[in-house]
Amino acid sequence: MSLKIRLSRGGAKKRPFYRIVVADSRSPRDGKYIERIGVYNPMLKREDPNRIQFDAERVRHWMSHGATPSDRVARFLGAADIIPVPVRREQTKQDKPRAKTLERLKEQEEAKQAADEAAQRRGG
Repeated sequence: MSLKIRLSRGGAKKRPFYRIVVADSRSPRDGKYIERIGVYNPMLKREDPNRIQFDAERVRHWMSHGATPSDRVARFLGAADIIPVPVRREQTKQDKPRAKTLERLKEQEEAKQAADEAAQRRGG
């Protein structure tokens, strides 16, 4: 049985609240779990000590039994110095302009600079 330390969502619509649980990797996100070892409340401010709470001793116990943390839980554990801080993966580039758009913007900027230079030559 492959174990995961992951988040299980609770709370109302648009008011998330998560339990940090140890579960079989095949079980559904909000389904059956083996043990609840903490909570995460993203509605609280980052500085609030109640935002992330977990039992570090139980986390170490389950990790010694082969449980692997999910990406988000690994960041929590890294911040608490239980495991090394994980490397953040490359984010998608969907919000960046495409290559053709960049070319078009560059051409427009060059045309504007040429027009400015021509205006300066005429005026100066």
